[in-house]
Amino acid sequence: MTARPDLLVTNAAVFDGENAELVDGPVAVRDGRIVAVGAAAELGTDVVVVDARGGTVLPGLIDALCHPYGISLDMVDIEASPLSYIAIVAAGRLRNALHRGFTTIRDVAGGDAGLARAIAEGRLESPRYLFTGPALSQTGGHGDARPAHWDTCPCHGHTVEVVDGVDPLRRAVRDRFRQGAHAIKIMTSGGVVSLTDPIRIPQYSEDEIRAVTVEATRRGSYVAAHSYSPEAIIHSVRNGVRSIEHGNLLDDESAAAMAEHGAFLIPTLAAYDAIDRRGAQLGMAAVSRAKNREVLDAGRRAIEIARAAGVPVGFGSDLMGELEEEQLNGLRLQSDVLGILDTLRCATSVNARLLGLDDIGVVRPGAVADLLVVSGNPLEQPEILWNAAPRVVIQGGRVVRDDRMGA
Repeated sequence: MTARPDLLVTNAAVFDGENAELVDGPVAVRDGRIVAVGAAAELGTDVVVVDARGGTVLPGLIDALCHPYGISLDMVDIEASPLSYIAIVAAGRLRNALHRGFTTIRDVAGGDAGLARAIAEGRLESPRYLFTGPALSQTGGHGDARPAHWDTCPCHGHTVEVVDGVDPLRRAVRDRFRQGAHAIKIMTSGGVVSLTDPIRIPQYSEDEIRAVTVEATRRGSYVAAHSYSPEAIIHSVRNGVRSIEHGNLLDDESAAAMAEHGAFLIPTLAAYDAIDRRGAQLGMAAVSRAKNREVLDAGRRAIEIARAAGVPVGFGSDLMGELEEEQLNGLRLQSDVLGILDTLRCATSVNARLLGLDDIGVVRPGAVADLLVVSGNPLEQPEILWNAAPRVVIQGGRVVRDDRMGA
């Protein structure tokens, strides 16, 4: 196996993922990890030099709600497609995310041991990949994609599996961990793209949710819940859920419950904005577009409510089908609410805390060298993060995209 060359990023300021003040580089990397920031480091004779030309080094971005297997806006179409086809399309979606600067993703409704193995073996370009396997949904819940007039089974379970009852849920959770799942995803309220479930009504019983969270906790992991309404959010966190996905209808009471139980909020503004602008053109069902309008503006307010209550706020995109190209636009939308500094923290160090990983989402000695280099200072010119400005993406100390060098 060829030794990995050392790497040095020069002529750069550094945002470390946490502090408001940028520090001076360079950033030195050996064996895929950062060994020095702003100080001399002893590197080998084989060194790749990235000249940032006055730009800024950031931690590689983390998308905590990404859907590589979400290759269509039609849930039935996804579940009815061969998994081999879905995985091939997902490979392109993963590469696209990496080249935008997302060096880690959490796949919270899909993924499997085969895809994870191919990524680990370097058979495809991909962000660091943490998967849950198919999300768990009750019959008639958000993950049950059947229209009301269909009399058929709920398909294969590529992205969502319909599972009812305490014992079947325990078995499903145990099997996901057997296959290497990072965490477990459940649906605890209605959703936008599903056709038969009102958004606000809580899903799964207390006993069912508790069965899932107890199994995950015993494995040293956690549960993420698709949940919109205050009643569904409270229902989730009181029964052990750690990560609330979307949470658009959050209010003061449910935010207080999240803070009390140490839960994170993962907003997904990019998805609602994109569906509002492009859903009709892409053939989304009228009922889905109507539900999207119900939660669109509320999502921004939910972030403000969560921050006021002391709930840690991360970042996710939740983009399916052709909408995947809107991933960076999520940073713009979230920065309209939180400002760019806090948004960058959301997409780096806060998301890393959610994932339970202390060596990504930061730029400091000992951390994995997952880095994004942009032109200029994003704290002063945030648009360089989501427009077509040149960027360099570094994963594990290896340059995977370099606009400046023509690579």
